[in-house]
Formats: sequence, C-alpha cells, structure tokens
Amino acid sequence: MTASRNALYGALLLLPAAVLLWVFTYQPILATLGNSLYSTPRGRRASVFIGLDHYQTMIADPVFWKALTNNAIYALTTIPLSMALALAMALFVNAKLRGQGLVRMAYFTPTVLPMVAVANIWMFFYAPDYGLVDQALGLFGAGGNNLLGSKETALGALIVITIWKEAGFFMIFYLAALQQISPTLIEAAELEGASRRQIFRRVTLPLLMPTTLFISINAVIGAVRLVDHVIAMTKGGPDNATVLLLFYVYQVGFAFWDTGYAAALTAVLLVMLALIALFQFGYADKRVHYR
Repeated sequence: MTASRNALYGALLLLPAAVLLWVFTYQPILATLGNSLYSTPRGRRASVFIGLDHYQTMIADPVFWKALTNNAIYALTTIPLSMALALAMALFVNAKLRGQGLVRMAYFTPTVLPMVAVANIWMFFYAPDYGLVDQALGLFGAGGNNLLGSKETALGALIVITIWKEAGFFMIFYLAALQQISPTLIEAAELEGASRRQIFRRVTLPLLMPTTLFISINAVIGAVRLVDHVIAMTKGGPDNATVLLLFYVYQVGFAFWDTGYAAALTAVLLVMLALIALFQFGYADKRVHYR
C-alpha cells in the first residue's frame, strides 16, 4: 500500500511538469508534423491532405538548399570559434590579474544586450565609408566596403556578430568549471614535471569536457535559432546570401503565409536537431568523464 501511495505522490508531483512538457513541446511537434501533410488553407478553401507534396517541393526548392548551406557554414564556423574564444577568455580571467572583475564584466556585457540593439550597433560598425570597421580597413587601403550588402561578406559579417555575442556567455560556464578543478591535481602534475601545455591537455581539458558538451549543445541550438539579426540587418539578402533555416521558416510562414510548407520546413529542422542530439548524447556523452 505504501509503495502505491508513493507512486501516486510521485506521479502527482510530476504531473504539472508533464502537462507543460506536453502542451509546449510534444503537442506542437505533433501538430507541426500533421500540418506538414496538409495544404495551406486559403480563405474559404479548407486545407486538404496532400501527403508528402511539401517535402517534394522542398527537394526542388533552391532557396531551401541555399538556407541549408548557409546554416551549415554558419554553424561550423560560429560553434568552434565561439567555444575556443570562450575557453581562452575563461583561462585568462581565471588567472590572477589586476581589474579581474572589470575584465569579466567586459567579456560578459555583449551577452546581456538585446538582440535588436546588437544588430543596430553592428549596422553602424558595418556602415560603408563612415562605419568603424570600414574606417579601420581604410587605414590599409581597403575601405569603401558594403559588408552587409555584398554576397561575399554578408554571411561572414553575421558570423562575427554571433561569435562576439556568444563567447562571453559560454565563458561563464567555462570559468565556473575551471574554478571547480582541484588545485591539488595541477600541483601533482607540476611535481611530475608536466609543462603548462601538458597540464592543459592532460588535466584541465579532460575535466572540462562535461562543460564543453553542455556548451556545444547550447551552441548548436543557437546556430539554428538565429532570426533577429537577419531580420534587422539583411532580411536574408543580398540574393539569399544570409538566408538561414529558421529565417526561411519565418519568411515562408508569415511573409508568404504558406503555413503548410513552413510546417514541412520546421519538421525537417526538428529531424536535423534530433539527429544532432542523438550524436551528442549517444556518442559524445559516452566519452565524457564526469567527476
């Protein structure tokens, strides 16, 4: 009887979380998958079942493949660079230095700025001729650039903004992990004659792997959810050079009002994220040492 009562209490305690998880996670996913199999309702014309037609349209859609390519380039660039920069900053501010608190605050400040505010700041930096970046390039005879208006540089300009904004956020986690490493481990390695590089590679880096896995998961999520900067700065241009997957979903669903096709794009995005999550938790997590 006691075991049944404990099970009932446990179920009741889990019920609020389970309801929220169903309402805001699983039910929207199932609804999206279902909507992707129906046409978009137009006026009095109700939606009808069309099967995989949206997915066949997607295969022939050049903008979708452009968005997928752009997102791959964006993710493969921003994730490793922002994580490496965050680790370097954490190692720097974890050491004894004057004005340590001010340096930490300076590194973390970009993280707390609103996305639209960041976009407006960098639009001024990237402005041709009088922008800070173009004036700096002008010192080397390379001024007069429209960084956000050129197909060759627009995506790279967004990548720089993301690294600048995300690195400080990731640094906080690395700094907290570094401060949890026991000094005795470092001292033992030094007594064994290990160099600083060997200590970092053989002691510090392995102990940071749980944090690295956590940060990588957040970095992947961040790499596919960027839409604010694209809307505020480029609107996907020039010539779809900065179209990312989530922005394309937003554009199709709310600008073109093709909700069925937008649902199909969202379903593909969810599948991609699920496959990445399976790799992270199924492969990478097994190779992480938890203390």
